[in-house]
Amino acid sequence: MFSKFTSILQHAVEALAPSLPLQEDFVYHWKAITHYYIETSDDKAPVTDTNIPSHLDQMLDILVQEENERESGETGPCMEYLLHHKILETLYTLGKADCPPGMKQQVLVFYTKLLGRIRQPLLPHINVHRPVQKLIRLCGEVLATPTENEEIQFLCIVCAKLKQDPYLVNFFLENKLKSLASKGAPNVISEDTLKGQDSLSTDTGQSCQPEELSGAAGMEQTELADDDLSSSLDNLTVTSLPEAAVVRPNQDYNLVNSLLNLTRSPDGRIAVKACEGLMLLVSLPEPAAAKCLTQSTCLCELLTDRLASLYKALPQSVDPLDIETVEAVNWGLDSYSHKEDASAFPGKRALISFLSWFDYCDQLIKEAQKTAAVALAKAVHERFFIGVMEPQLMQTSELGILTSTALLHRVVRQVTSDVLLQEMVFFILGEQREPETLAEISRHPLRHRLIEHCDHISDEISIMTLRMFEHLLQKPNEHILYNLVLRNLEERNYTEYKPVCPEDKDVVENGLIAGAVDLEEDPLFTDISPDNTLSNQEWLGSSPPATPDHPKNDGKTEVHKIVNTFLCLVPDEAKSSYHVEGTGYDTYLRDAHRQFRDYCAICLRWEWPGSPKALEKCNLEAAFFEGHFLKVLFDRMGRILDQPYDVNLQVTSVLSRLSLFPHPHVHEYLLDPYVNLASGCRSLFSVIVRVVGDLMVRIQRIQDFTPKLLLVRKRLLGLEPEGPIIDHITLLEGVIVLEEFCKELAAIAFVKYHASSTP
Repeated sequence: MFSKFTSILQHAVEALAPSLPLQEDFVYHWKAITHYYIETSDDKAPVTDTNIPSHLDQMLDILVQEENERESGETGPCMEYLLHHKILETLYTLGKADCPPGMKQQVLVFYTKLLGRIRQPLLPHINVHRPVQKLIRLCGEVLATPTENEEIQFLCIVCAKLKQDPYLVNFFLENKLKSLASKGAPNVISEDTLKGQDSLSTDTGQSCQPEELSGAAGMEQTELADDDLSSSLDNLTVTSLPEAAVVRPNQDYNLVNSLLNLTRSPDGRIAVKACEGLMLLVSLPEPAAAKCLTQSTCLCELLTDRLASLYKALPQSVDPLDIETVEAVNWGLDSYSHKEDASAFPGKRALISFLSWFDYCDQLIKEAQKTAAVALAKAVHERFFIGVMEPQLMQTSELGILTSTALLHRVVRQVTSDVLLQEMVFFILGEQREPETLAEISRHPLRHRLIEHCDHISDEISIMTLRMFEHLLQKPNEHILYNLVLRNLEERNYTEYKPVCPEDKDVVENGLIAGAVDLEEDPLFTDISPDNTLSNQEWLGSSPPATPDHPKNDGKTEVHKIVNTFLCLVPDEAKSSYHVEGTGYDTYLRDAHRQFRDYCAICLRWEWPGSPKALEKCNLEAAFFEGHFLKVLFDRMGRILDQPYDVNLQVTSVLSRLSLFPHPHVHEYLLDPYVNLASGCRSLFSVIVRVVGDLMVRIQRIQDFTPKLLLVRKRLLGLEPEGPIIDHITLLEGVIVLEEFCKELAAIAFVKYHASSTP
C-alpha cells in the first residue's frame, strides 16, 4: 500500500516539475531503476508494487518521441545512451533473475514494444541483437508459465522484423560450431558441450565493429556468416538426443527452438501464435537459415512426431463417411465442442486434431523456402507416410484397411503443397517410370496393394480405394498419370501397324478409317434404332467449320462416327433413358466441357505432344501390357453386369476421369473405337463390346426386361417409390450404368475433338 502511495506521489512531482531535456529525462528514469536495486532490501516484493514498470514505460515513450522529432534513420542521444550503456543487456540479466518477481514479464514487454514501436532498424546493432538472442533463449523453457503470453508476443515481433529484412536472420544463427571445429573439436557435439557455450556467433568478429552498423557492412558480414555456417554444417554430425530429455539438441537457431517449445503450450492461442511464428521463419529466403532450420533444429521431428501421435490417437475404426464429410479443417481454427455438435461421432475430436495438424504441415511446406520445403516434405514422407501410414494400409484386417484407406483419401484431397504432394505421390505409387511388366507389378508393394484393393472382395474397400485414385488423378502432378497409365502407352504397341494402301484413300467418302469395321453392320447392332443415332450432317453441322488450316479429315476418325459408335453400343432394347425426360446424351456435354477445361489447365505446363508418336518410331515389337491399374479397371468393367451399383458408378467414374486427360495416347487408347488393336490386346472399347455381347444373350432369358429396366431407372432417380424387390436387380442396374457411361464417353470424345479442332 505504501509503495503504491509513493508511486502516485512521484507521478505528481514529475507532472509539476519543469520538463527536462529528453536525454536527461531518459537517464533519470534509467537511474531510478538501477537505484532501486542498490537501495532496496526487500527483493521478494512483486515488481508491480514498485515504480519499475512506470519508469520503463517512460523510457519507451521518450525513445518514440525522440525518433518522431528527428529525421528518418537518425539516431538520437537517448537511443545512443541505450546502446552505449548496454541497457538491454542489463535488463536481460534482471529478467533472467526475475528480480523482483515479475521482472521477466516487464523486460519482455519492454523489448516487444521497443522493437515494435521504433521504426529505425535496431537488430543490426550488436547491443540489441545480442541481448535479444539471449532473451529468446529464456522463452519456452517452461510451459504454462505466467509469462507465456509475453514470451510469444516478443518472439512474434522478432519474427515479423526478420520477415521485413530477411538478411537479419543471420544475426540469429549461432556459429559456435565453427569455433569448436577450428579448435580441432570432434564433429559430434553433445548437449552438455553446447550448454557450456554461452557466446553467440555474432559476438565473434563483431566486437570491433562500430556500435551502429552501416547497411553495406552489415550485408557483407552477413554473407561471411552465411558461408561460414554452411561450411561448418557440411562437416557436422549432430547426435540425436531422446525427445523427452530436451527439445533442442543444439543451440544453433534458438528462435526456432523457443517457438517449437511453445507450440506444445496447453494454451491453444499461444500454440497457434507459435505456429504462425514458425510459418514466418520457414519462408525466409536465406539459404543458411533454411539449412540450419532443417538440419539443426527439431522442426522436422516436431511436425512428423505430432502427426504420428495424432494419427495413432484415432480410433481403430471410424466410419469412412464421417472421415469424408467432417467439415474442412484450417489449422488455426482447431476449436471443437462436442456438446455443441449435433453431428458428433466417436473420434471426431481426434480426427479434427489430426486433420488440423496435417493442414498446418501442408501450409508450412507450401510457404517454406525451397530447400527447407523439400527437407520438411521428405521428413513427413519417411517418418509419417512410411513409418506410420504404410503399416496400416498394408494390414489384412478389412476394418483396418477401410479406415486407413479413408484417411489416405482424405489426406490426398486435403494436400495443396506441390512439394508435399510430390512426396505423397512417390509414397503411394513409387518413382518408377519405365513400362510395367506383369512379372514386376508388385515392385512397389504399397502401389500393388492399393491397386489390388480396387478389386477387393469387400465392396466398401474397393469403392474407397477407387475414390482415392480418382482424387489422386485430379492433383496437379505429372507423375501420377505417367506412373499409372502413360508409361505403358508410350510406344503405342497396343496398335497393329498397317501401311496405308491407295485403295484406303476413300476414307473421306465412306467415313471410316482403313481396316475399321462399321458397327452398324455388325450382328450385335442390327437392332439399333435410327432415332438413337445422329446423322453425319447433324454432327458436321455442330462441329467447328472446316478451314484450310484445320480440315475436317485431319488424321483423326471423324468425331460423329466415334460419338455414334459409343451411343449405339448398348442395344435398343437395353436402353431406358429415352423414356425418362432430362437423361439424354446432351446432359453430359456441359460437365465434360468444364472438366476437360480444368484438366487442360492442369496439364498445360507438362508440355504433352499434340499428336501421337509416329508408328514408324514406335517399338511395336515389344509385348504390350496395359499396366496394373488399367488391368484392374478393365477387369472390373468387364463384370459391370454382375457388380453392385455403387461399385459400377465408381469404376466408370475413374475411367471417365482418365479419358479426359488431353494426351494423344490416352485419347487413342480409351476413346478411339477404330484403333487397330494388336493381337491379344484390349482397349476400353473392346471390353465394353464384350460386355454388350454378354448382355444381349442374357436379355433373352429375362421376362419383361424393358419394363423392369425402366422401373429400376425411375427408382434410382427417385421418380418411383421403393417397392417389391425386382429380379435380376444387379444386372438391370449394371445395364443402366453401362448406358450412361457410353453417353459420357461420347460426350468426352466430342468435347475433346471440338477443343482440338478450334483454331
